Amino acid sequence: MSENCPVPTPAERAYMDAQDRAKRPMMAAIHKAIDDAAAQAAADLRPTEFRDSPPSRDYFAAVAHQQLFVLLCGADPETFAGGNPDIAASILENGRKMSEHYWAAKPRNAAGTSRRRPKA
Repeated sequence: MSENCPVPTPAERAYMDAQDRAKRPMMAAIHKAIDDAAAQAAADLRPTEFRDSPPSRDYFAAVAHQQLFVLLCGADPETFAGGNPDIAASILENGRKMSEHYWAAKPRNAAGTSRRRPKA
């Protein structure tokens, strides 16, 4: 069964184009900030006696992700107070659905076990 995708009106198209023009440099800035933070941490640690690996790019991406999650939930980014649990649950559900759709992940229950039965 195919889904219908309505053709956007000129006003809707203008809105989507404006949104996309704003989103592209924002995302480039976020990626650059994450890369810059990882490089800065590595540079700052190089002259020290610390010999383990410096914080990775993934660490800084996770920090950004957490801060954006808190922002979307309406919580204070310093204390995490005041967030809306319904919004948090919706964001997590969205992530679960993305994982299932794009990466064929099996849904998990609160205990971390798969909800689906293994194929026989």
